[in-house]
Amino acid sequence: MYCPFCNADDTKVIDSRLIREGNQTRRRRECPNCKERFTTYETAELTLPRVIKRDGRRVPFSEEKLRAGMLRALEKRPVSTEQVETAIARIVRKAMTSGDREIPSAQIGEWVMEELHQLDQVAYVRFASVYRCFQDIDEFHREIRRLTQHAKRKKSNLTRKP
Repeated sequence: MYCPFCNADDTKVIDSRLIREGNQTRRRRECPNCKERFTTYETAELTLPRVIKRDGRRVPFSEEKLRAGMLRALEKRPVSTEQVETAIARIVRKAMTSGDREIPSAQIGEWVMEELHQLDQVAYVRFASVYRCFQDIDEFHREIRRLTQHAKRKKSNLTRKP
């Protein structure tokens, strides 16, 4: 690795740490010539599957589109950037490890809904309303009732344990 300060062609790794759920390595380096320190990030270059849209078009997987959709649903909600990035990393990992060269956009939408369900129920309903094309207020009511029932079941399961 070249030193960004003096252009020396070799640097020494001082510390390495896994970040982003193990998808990236952060390395602290020091130049033996000028003694300056700097940080590098290492990510495996993996090929993500193509996405099959509802109309049949095939497009490249876009982490930026994924992030934009989730952030739109999470707008003004109390969810940290770190939580969002962790959820995105899980979705990207699912796409990479699926073993498929192409994934239907519906599958990605379901993964997003699973993650939003865990992060924030309001964001989940926002995303679901667009993703599932809610046509009227009754569909919102049904989804909210379903969420409420799920929360009650989860709460009762937690209180049953000794």
